Amino acid sequence: MMRAALVIWILSAVSCVGRGHHHEGHEATVQDTALENNVSLVISENKDFAFRLYKQLAALPDNEGKNIFFSPASVSLALAALSVGAKGRTHEQLFKGLGYNNSLLTQADVNQAFKILLDKANNTLSEDVSEGTAVFMDGRFKPEPEFLETLRQSYFADGFTVDFTKTKDSADTINKYVEDKTNGKIDKLVEDMDPNTVMYLISYIYYKGKWAMPFKPHRTREEEFTVDENTKVPVQMMNMEKLLDTYYDQAINTSVLHLPFNNSYSMLLMLPDDMATLENAICPGHVTKWLKWMRDRMYDIYIPKFSIKSSYSLKDVLSEMGMSDMFGDLADLSGISEGQKLAVSEVVHQATLDVDEAGATAAAATGVGITLMSFRHVPVLRFNRPFMVVIIERSTENILFMGKINNPNI
Repeated sequence: MMRAALVIWILSAVSCVGRGHHHEGHEATVQDTALENNVSLVISENKDFAFRLYKQLAALPDNEGKNIFFSPASVSLALAALSVGAKGRTHEQLFKGLGYNNSLLTQADVNQAFKILLDKANNTLSEDVSEGTAVFMDGRFKPEPEFLETLRQSYFADGFTVDFTKTKDSADTINKYVEDKTNGKIDKLVEDMDPNTVMYLISYIYYKGKWAMPFKPHRTREEEFTVDENTKVPVQMMNMEKLLDTYYDQAINTSVLHLPFNNSYSMLLMLPDDMATLENAICPGHVTKWLKWMRDRMYDIYIPKFSIKSSYSLKDVLSEMGMSDMFGDLADLSGISEGQKLAVSEVVHQATLDVDEAGATAAAATGVGITLMSFRHVPVLRFNRPFMVVIIERSTENILFMGKINNPNI
C-alpha cells in the first residue's frame, strides 16, 4: 500500500529588539520531585542534542563558509511531538536520536516535561515568547483521537482541517498561520504543495527580547568584517563601553561575551582564534562553565548589526543521527493513524535572527553613558570576524537558538 506523506516543518524566529510593554502570566510550578527530575533530564538531553545537531549542520559541504542558525528547542519540540505517534523501532530511533532513551524517560515523561516547558515559555514575563505546534490535516484523513489530544495538551498544538488537493488554498492557510505565529518573520513557508500530503506537523518558536543594556544608535558606524582571508564586507558595527560579563577559555582560545536581555534570557557570543577548534570542541559543559566563571570588567565591544535567514532540509541529517526509519517503508507511525500507512516525507527547518541596538529609545531615560579617564586602558573585544552565537534561558541553560555568523551581510 502506498504510504501517505507526512511533512514536518520546523520554524523559528528571534528578534533582538526592544518592546514597550510586558505580558502578564505565571510560571508553571512543579512540586513533584519525580516530575522535576524528568524536566531536568529532558532539558539536559535537549542541550546535548543541540550541539550534536549543530555539528552535523556545520559538517555539511553545502554549509561550508555559510551562516548557520537554527533553533534546537524547536527541532526537539517537533520530533518529540512526532514521537507521540511513533511505535516500535521508529519510536526507539526517535528517542535514541533525541537522547531520551539514555535517561530512562517514558513517552509520558517527555510529554509532561514539554507541557511544563511550553507553559513556562508562553507565560514568561517581560518578553515576547511564543512556542508551540500545529497540525494541518486533510479532511479525508482520520488521525487517532489520542494522538491529537496529547499534542493539544502537552505540545500546545492547534488543529486545522484543510483540503490538500486544493494546493493554493491549503498553502495559503498554512502560510497565514505561520506568519501570524512568527509576527511576520516567516511569511511564505509553503510554496509547492504536494496534493498527496495528508498532514503537516509544524513546530514554531518566536522570541523578541530587549537588551538589558541597549546599544546607542549614534555609536553605530560602518566598519569592515573579515569573512575569510580573501573577503571583507562592510557592516554597521554597534559599540558600547561598559562593565560586561566575559570569559576567555584558554583551552579552546575563545573569548566569550555574555549579553543579557531584560529577562531570564541571554545571548552568548563566542569569538574564537580558530573557528574549527571551537566547533569541534563545544558542548553543553562549556556553556555551564562560562556562565559560572564569567566576571564583569570594563570592555569596549563592537558587534555587527545583522539580519539573517536560514532554511534546512533535515531529512539526511536526522537519518545520519539514527532517525531513518520514519522516512521510508519501515516507518511505524500507527499511533497517528491505524487506518493508513504513514511515512515522513521531509523535515524542514527555517529560522531568522535580527540583531540591532535593541530598544535604545526605550532605554534612553535610564541609560548612563560613562566616559572613561584617558589614562585607563579598556580592552577591546571586536566581533569583526566569524563568531558563534547561542541564546539561552539562564536558569535552565535551555538553548533556544544557536549558530555561526560567518557573514553578517548574507
